[in-house]
Amino acid sequence: MRKKDPLQPDRCAELLGALAAPERLKIVRFLLEGEHTVTEIADMLEVPIVNASHHLQVLKISRLIQGKKDGRFVRYSLSAGVLNEAFKAGLPCDALNLGCCQIMLPAKDLNQLNND
Repeated sequence: MRKKDPLQPDRCAELLGALAAPERLKIVRFLLEGEHTVTEIADMLEVPIVNASHHLQVLKISRLIQGKKDGRFVRYSLSAGVLNEAFKAGLPCDALNLGCCQIMLPAKDLNQLNND
């Protein structure tokens, strides 16, 4: 009988791949503050909405974020499991526990975010 690898290398590679773009790391860090629309995310990144939508889609496919319809808008937030697992592991609230690794994403104010 083959033992299950606790690292889950395929899932780990998927998650790390989703976070491989600087814009996506900024989005995740921005969502640590709470829910945001694609327009707010595009403004924060200083990119067109179509670019922000692409990055959001990559993060959604990897199940790091989720979207919730709110009238005409979709409000994006971090998936509950991402932060709950970090909390259970005793990590600070600005950490992501991906199972294979833990990533610290210190929050920044919006002025600093845009100067990265």
